[in-house]
Amino acid sequence: MTQSAKKAATILSSLNSISNKGITLYLNGKAATPAEIAACCVNDKVSYMPDYVMDDEGALKEVRYDKVVFK
Repeated sequence: MTQSAKKAATILSSLNSISNKGITLYLNGKAATPAEIAACCVNDKVSYMPDYVMDDEGALKEVRYDKVVFK
């Protein structure tokens, strides 16, 4: 297994776990599947940063992955 395949499998496993708890995932502002996010995080030549959004009681309700642009 290649290094990028291992990285994708790790990210996918983590995102599946989050998604299975009913937490919504987003990629650049749009709802996305764990597989879509993992593929972008591994294959794109840019970086993505997760933003963890909590509800009023402090429970995780969303994870938003947004492209990070360095200038």
